[in-house]
Parts: sequence; C-alpha cells; structure tokens
Amino acid sequence: MTVTPSRAEGEDAVVRAGAGTEGRGTEARTGSPVAVPGARVAPAEAAPPTGVAPPTRGFLAKATLVTAVLSIAGALLGLGRDQALAHLFGAGTETDAFLVAWTVPEVAATLLIEDGMAFVLVPAFSLAVARRARGTGADPVRALVASTLPRLALAFVAVAALLMAGAPYLVAALAPGLPDPALAVDCTRLTATCVLSFGLAGYCSAALRAHRRFLAPAAIYVAYNTGIITAMFVLGDRWGVRSAAVGVAVGGCLMVAAQAPSLARQLFGRRRSAPEPEATAAAAAAADATTAAAAAQGPSPHDGPEATKATQVTEVADSPAPSMKHSVELALIAPVLMFALCRQSQVLIERFLASTLPSGAISHLNYAQKVAQIPMTLSLMLCTVTFPVLAQALAEGDTERARTRVERDVAVASCMVLLGAAAVFACAPQIIQLLFQRGAFTAQDTAATATVMRVYSVGLLGHTLVGALVRTYFSAGRPTWYPLAAMAAGIVATSWIGAGTVDAWGVRGIAAANAIGITVTAALLLSGMGERRSVPIRTRRVVHELSKPVRAAVCAAVAGAFCASRVDSPELALAAGGLTVTVVYVLLLRVLGVKAVAPAFRTALRSVTRRLPHVRFR
Repeated sequence: MTVTPSRAEGEDAVVRAGAGTEGRGTEARTGSPVAVPGARVAPAEAAPPTGVAPPTRGFLAKATLVTAVLSIAGALLGLGRDQALAHLFGAGTETDAFLVAWTVPEVAATLLIEDGMAFVLVPAFSLAVARRARGTGADPVRALVASTLPRLALAFVAVAALLMAGAPYLVAALAPGLPDPALAVDCTRLTATCVLSFGLAGYCSAALRAHRRFLAPAAIYVAYNTGIITAMFVLGDRWGVRSAAVGVAVGGCLMVAAQAPSLARQLFGRRRSAPEPEATAAAAAAADATTAAAAAQGPSPHDGPEATKATQVTEVADSPAPSMKHSVELALIAPVLMFALCRQSQVLIERFLASTLPSGAISHLNYAQKVAQIPMTLSLMLCTVTFPVLAQALAEGDTERARTRVERDVAVASCMVLLGAAAVFACAPQIIQLLFQRGAFTAQDTAATATVMRVYSVGLLGHTLVGALVRTYFSAGRPTWYPLAAMAAGIVATSWIGAGTVDAWGVRGIAAANAIGITVTAALLLSGMGERRSVPIRTRRVVHELSKPVRAAVCAAVAGAFCASRVDSPELALAAGGLTVTVVYVLLLRVLGVKAVAPAFRTALRSVTRRLPHVRFR
C-alpha cells in the first residue's frame, strides 16, 4: 500500500524542507544579498529586517479552519468517487483496466502538486513576494511567472504527448497480464492529459500559498473528485469505465480553473502601497526554514565561536550564478524526488503482480487500500501540524527539544494509527459491505476486499512511521540519500515476497508483501536516526514504548472481531466492533502506562494556531 495523492503522508516534509528558503534577510534587486538554500551565511543578527510583519494568529486560525474543512470535503468526495466506481463498474476487467491507467494521475499528483513542484516553486515565489512587498522596480512575481510558466507548460505538454503515444507500451509494462489491454490504453491516453493540468494546478498552488492564499489550493481536490464523479454518472452508460478516465481529464482542468481567478488577482490586481500581512508573511516563514537548514548543517571548522553560536546563512549577490543556485537546489531536491518515486512504485508492483490473477484482483487491492489508509492519513496530519515546532527547535540548535518533539510525534501517530488498524481488522467485512456492496459490487467482492484490507492493516504502523520519520531526514537542509536506500530495501522485500507468494496466496500475498516491505523501511529509518543524518532519538526507548500500543491493538482487534462476528446486521456489527476496539484499546493503554499521548496531542493542536508555513492538505 502506498500513500496516494489524496493522502497527506510523508511528502509534506518535502515542501517544508525546501520551502521558503529565502525570506527575512532577502533584499531587493539592488545588488544586495539573498539566501541560497543549503549554503552558509553571515550571522542572522547581521541580516537586515524585511520591514514586514507576520500574519496574525486570527488569520492563521481562519486559514487552518478553511483548509481543514476543504481537505475533509475533498477526502469524502474521494471516497464517494471510489464508491461510484464500485457501484457502476464493480470489481472486474473494466475497473482493472482503469486502475492501471489511474497510475498516471497518482504519480503526476505526487510529483507535480505535492512534492517536486512545491519544493521548487514555493521558495521562488516566496522570495518574489518578499521583493514585491518592498515595492522596488518591476513586479518580481510577474517576472518569475513570465520566465518559468511558458517553459514548464511546454514540458508538461511534451510529457503528456509522450505518454499518449507510448500508452500501449506503458500498459504492457505496468500490467502485462491484463485481460483487456486495449481498454487500459484508451484510459491511459485520457488520463495522460492530467500531466498538463496537474502541472498547472501545482504551479498555481505554489504561487498562491506563497501569497498566503489557502482557500483555492485547498479546494482543488473537491473540484477534481467532483469532475470524476459527474463524468461517471453522466457518461457511464455510453462510454463505460472510460467515463472515469474522462473525469480525470475534466477534473484536472477544474483544479486549474478553481485557482486561476485567485492567482490572476495576485498577478494583475491593483498594486498596494503597503504590503498585506498575508502576502508578506511568506518571507518570515521562509527565513525560519532557512535558519533551520543552516542550524542543522552546523558551523564550519573555520568559523569562530561567535559564528558557531549564530545561525549561519551565506549571503551572496542578489542574482547569483544560475548554475550555482541550480546545483544547490538539485542537491536537495534529487533525494526527495527519488524517495517519492521509489515509494510510489509500491502500487506499481502490486498492480504488476495482480495483473496475472483473475479479473477483479487489482480492484480488490485498490478498494482495500483506499479504506485502510484512512487511519494512516489522520495520524500523519498530527505530524504535519507539529512540524514547525521541530523546525524551530532545529533552528535554535536545541537538539534535546527536537528529540522530544520527534519522540512525542511518533508516539501519538503510532497510537492513533494502531487504533484505526485494530478497527479496520476487526470490522473489515462490515466496512466494505456498507461502503461498496451495491450495484455491480457483489458479496464475493466484499469478502475478497475485506480479506485484503485485514492484511493491509498489519502494515499501517510501518506506513505511519515512514511518513513521520522521513520528515526529520529531509528537514536538516542538507542532501541525504539514506531514506531512499531504506525505501529501496523495502521495495526489494515487497517485490521478492510478492512474487513468491502471489501464486499461492493471490491478492493476500501481495498485500502481505506490501506490509512486510514497508515495515522493513520503517525499521531502517528508525535505526538510522542520528545526529549525522537526522534528529538523534533514543531508539531503544522509542521501540519499547511502541510495543505497548502494538500489544493493546492486537488484543483490541481480536476482541472487536469477535464481537462484530456475533451480530448479523452490518450496521450494528460495525458499531459493536468499533466500540469494543476503542474501549479495550484505551483501557489497555492506561494499564500499560502510555502517558505521553494526551499532552502531545494537545501540543499538536495548539501548534496549528501558532503558524502554518506552506501547509498542504488534500
């Protein structure tokens, strides 16, 4: 199982690691210095102030509320999209063909909206907004758009055209045993258009977030899923599952349309004499990210004691050599993008192996994955909102506070996801029956999907640990390839185990391989936490504390499954199983002495109102 674009998993750290690397201490185009990501700089106290104030707490609270509401709405519509797909087309040859084509928007969203695009463009737009706030010279935001958007759009068009032309070869590589490859090719050619639309949507999102505009970027997945659902119901009778692929194309266009008016107002609206707090606050957030990166790097051996104590940022000319700036950014971006692609390859391996099984196997994996990942998504949102606390601790060189923050985040996220995993395991048949068993989705599909979902639940802790721990590796402001190596080891385990068990166990073997592979990656990331690569944590203590909620979750899952199996009505069975899981789990946590969850959870909630730098939700 992998974190699809709808999940806010490990990729958030990517944006924060590179976002806003230029801000306070950045100067107008007068030959004054700017900060370059990952480079050394003069002491922070020597940097001149920008003259702009950060946004108020009230503004951040409103932005957080709007973003959260729209994110939940988009997630619910995503669930409705999957329900509509199951209702209209069931779990057979047609849906298998579409889900192979669905690989294109999954990968495109990860790279163009969530990780790569935001990592590159948010810092650039943050710097341009800070320069615009000073009101000197030509509009730097418009200049940035003029110099980057045409080239990027041309590249997106070229890649989309290449995918359309090579669709037969792509389908053959992704699912060589697919019964109806022609249908998958047609769907792939339709979904390939999302490379252009997702690229433009990611560009707009990065620009708007740098301007402290969160409403439109948060609404893009509401528009996207609305387009897919509408297309399936309007065109499903005539075009079959191809209507879902048309919906992907339409939904991608709606993502751009939802943001274009807001971005146009930022680019071409009337210039104000005084900068808006929400527009200029990007500079303040940017400086924090730069300071955190420099602090994590540590002082140079040739620096004096004063420079050792101060935050180090290199000041260079305002227009540094493009090659130097480009190479620094690539050094930071490459490991992140490679890690994201490697993690995304989990779903490719699953569909490749499942394509040789009877029709419906890919669909069963997909439906089980989408439901099982919900607890993981919710648990990782806590790590997202507490990340600024960790960044601040790193910026101040407070290793102890950073270590405490990471350990508490891991404890809270693990406790949350294990509760969800226990509930998923206990009530899997009832959950799938209530969500999907209607129309073309039969009782046999429910049984197969529920079995797969129970196997997936075993790996949810591993997925959550990977999402929580990888942020600390990428927050150091220096390139590190260790997460990629750990993810590659997990992918190798997934491939070998899946290939060895698929004939005997079918989709259950594929799901088990996924759970084992991601657990291997989580174990490697946990063991690799250290001052050289990340935040040094007390690994043995963390593992010991993790064993407590694991034991509680196993007992709660068994008790919940027993209670749910004694009730015939799926609604009542789900209620009985869920209540049993919750009561048993909470009581066992208290008995085992898990005490850090409640205070850490309150701290995470309070951090939402403190700051919200470049937050991304789906």
